[in-house]
Amino acid sequence: MLEPNGPLPPEIYWRRRALAIGVIVVALAIVIWLVTMVARGGDSSGKTDAAATTTSESSSSSSAESSSTTASSSSATPTSSAVATSSAAAEPAAAPCGDQSLALKVTVGQPTYRVGDQPAFGTVITNISSAPCSRDLGPGPQFLVYTLDGQRRLWASNDCNPDGPPDLKTLKAGEQLSYKGAWFGTTSQPQCAGDRLQVPAGAYMVVAQLGAIRSAAEPFNLAE
Repeated sequence: MLEPNGPLPPEIYWRRRALAIGVIVVALAIVIWLVTMVARGGDSSGKTDAAATTTSESSSSSSAESSSTTASSSSATPTSSAVATSSAAAEPAAAPCGDQSLALKVTVGQPTYRVGDQPAFGTVITNISSAPCSRDLGPGPQFLVYTLDGQRRLWASNDCNPDGPPDLKTLKAGEQLSYKGAWFGTTSQPQCAGDRLQVPAGAYMVVAQLGAIRSAAEPFNLAE
């Protein structure tokens, strides 16, 4: 360094140089300290944000699990209720069998019997509807014998036989019930009134009846 008044003495020169170097060192130390503080401050902020994010995610996860558990528990009750309802619906009370829901068919054991024999009759009750239904069949279907032209009733199976106790039967759609009966070959009247007379040889027909439902007539013969 040159001074306006000439060169400095060596001791002053080195003193000033040492002072300048010291200032530079101090300045560098301050810069390094500032950089370090800034760096630490950034890391600290980042860690805080990460921790906050983690806490937030953990809280959200906990809330989601709690919500899921509640929904599962809530849905369990309707499912149980639905099963009970379905079970109850599987066995509904059958509606009464109206006359239009049933059909009767009568049969005769053989086309010809001898006078004094006991002709055998049978009938089949069929549920012709598309759903189960119930009917009191305690009295049972009755058999009625007529002259072949249908003008005179000769005998009915319930004239001299009291009705049985109630017997409620449930028939599924298409289900059939069979009944059998026999005729002693004599006349009868309601409540078993009057005399019972032997029916002579001839052509006759039998009909099955249940309430107001009647079957088609089935012919048969009594021979000598």
